[in-house]
Amino acid sequence: MTAESADKLLSPVLSAFWDDPTSWTLETYRAHEGYEGLRKALAMKPDDVIAYVKESGLRGRGGAGFPTGMKWQFIPQGDGKPHYLVVNADESEPGTCKDIPLLFANPHSLIEGIVIACHAIRSNHAFVYLRGEVVPVLRRLHAAVREAYEAGFLGKDVLGSGLDVELTVHAGAGAYICGEETALLDSLEGRRGQPRLRPPFPAVAGLYACPTVVNNVESIASVPAIMHRGKEWFRSMGSEKSPGFTLYSLSGHVARPGQYEAPLGVTLRQLLEMSGGMRPGHRLKFWTPGGSSTPLLTDEHLDVPLDYEGVGAAGSMLGTKALQCFDETTCVVRAVTRWTEFYAHESCGKCTPCREGTYWLVQLMRDIEAGKASMSDLDKINDIADNINGKSFCALGDGAASPIFSSLKYFREEYEQHITGRGCPFDPARSTLWADDDKTAHLEVNA
Repeated sequence: MTAESADKLLSPVLSAFWDDPTSWTLETYRAHEGYEGLRKALAMKPDDVIAYVKESGLRGRGGAGFPTGMKWQFIPQGDGKPHYLVVNADESEPGTCKDIPLLFANPHSLIEGIVIACHAIRSNHAFVYLRGEVVPVLRRLHAAVREAYEAGFLGKDVLGSGLDVELTVHAGAGAYICGEETALLDSLEGRRGQPRLRPPFPAVAGLYACPTVVNNVESIASVPAIMHRGKEWFRSMGSEKSPGFTLYSLSGHVARPGQYEAPLGVTLRQLLEMSGGMRPGHRLKFWTPGGSSTPLLTDEHLDVPLDYEGVGAAGSMLGTKALQCFDETTCVVRAVTRWTEFYAHESCGKCTPCREGTYWLVQLMRDIEAGKASMSDLDKINDIADNINGKSFCALGDGAASPIFSSLKYFREEYEQHITGRGCPFDPARSTLWADDDKTAHLEVNA
């Protein structure tokens, strides 16, 4: 792929001016047609804005891919209750790193999208639930909110429209479970972050038991461009069922990791060509299409369209579009063990399948990695994962089971080598698979 064709493939919208020396300021944002989409939205009726976003085909960028306009439409009208918009900025999925860079480089795209969404769902108060560890992003977002208030884009009578919008930025305490929307709402209300039983759904009884829309950062930040440039422009990118542009987070053993904004439906092969490929002298072994909670894929899936339908047909999920790429020097068992340890640590403990299942998965995975397991343990971890998948209170359990299922599907032989070799075949010092005269050569290959 030539540089020219790569440029045509990319579609910088959210990331169009990230390289500007002061990209995060209101001045820079307005110089790039910022808040023009808001002016157009405020001239429309709220229901017309919802219909417009629905017709654009925008789908949630937080993982599930649910149509954004449809989620807004679920908010009951004329109920006499306050309506709330909550932006989920608690980005903590292993491998996912799109919302935090977006907020750091272009926070006003989110703020503009928030005001448009508040107008659409008839809300006067919005919240941004931001991961507390990212203090520089928190400070930059606070500064952008102050700028928006001073310029009249937030507060009383926004741009003379009669719309009042208050925006509260809340820093979470760093719990992965709070990325789940109902656990986030409990945390925002001052309680321990744990998933709620549904129904009722947040659209009916969410924050403070009032109708609430919970959207991902990228979902809301994409709305201003749709309103300003048009739904037809948005639909001209991507595929029929997955239209538009999105941010792909490319990380791992690649030459140039980073954020690549491209139309939905681009392939990993194309993204790797743009990023210089895998690190020199190595090849792709396995990768995740949407973070560690999505079933992993292999080099056989390089040409799978990275949209919701294409990845789903390949047996995985697009998720947060966190493309973690691992080369042939990586031990699958070791990688899956680390992911499983993460999910066990982050389980809130509310439901038995997840609380107990992730604990036992960790014990068995550690034994397999160390070569202390038996062949029957492979069926056992598959059975435990099956008892978690679809049976836990929220999707954390499903996420913990996904790497187990998919790695056994594609790399069962590697699991067996850990057992027969009494250790990791990628670590000659811990395995009997390698003869003494082969150990040195193997170490050189995997250095």
